[in-house]
Amino acid sequence: MINFMALLSGLIFGLGIILSGMVNPEIVLAFLDITGNWDSSLIWVMASAVAVGLIAFALAKKRKQSYLGSSMNIPVATKIDQRLFLGSLVFGIGWGMAGICPGPALVLVGTGSHEAFIFLIAMLLGMGVYETMQARG
Repeated sequence: MINFMALLSGLIFGLGIILSGMVNPEIVLAFLDITGNWDSSLIWVMASAVAVGLIAFALAKKRKQSYLGSSMNIPVATKIDQRLFLGSLVFGIGWGMAGICPGPALVLVGTGSHEAFIFLIAMLLGMGVYETMQARG
């Protein structure tokens, strides 16, 4: 049942970002171009995502287990530290350069997009470099 719900959630997420335009790098880059020809359409997508997230976390904090019986692992960190700041900076730079972020990249790979495949490989390599650096201390 857990795998089925994970699949269903992934399909709903993928459909949502396809319908919203989040998988179209041109729309994303136009949204990020606030000094040029700015396309504000994705602001509603992001606002909706934040609203859903706020509701979901508020409900989840009241529970000890998920609806499927798994333990709840809700993040408790509230400190904005150097790692969070630098990670956000690198993520934002990559998003701004490619017009793709990890969720839409997975959806685009499923459509056969060569650009998304290259992005995904670069993302995985970056994650590997990070893990290697963390292991070395």
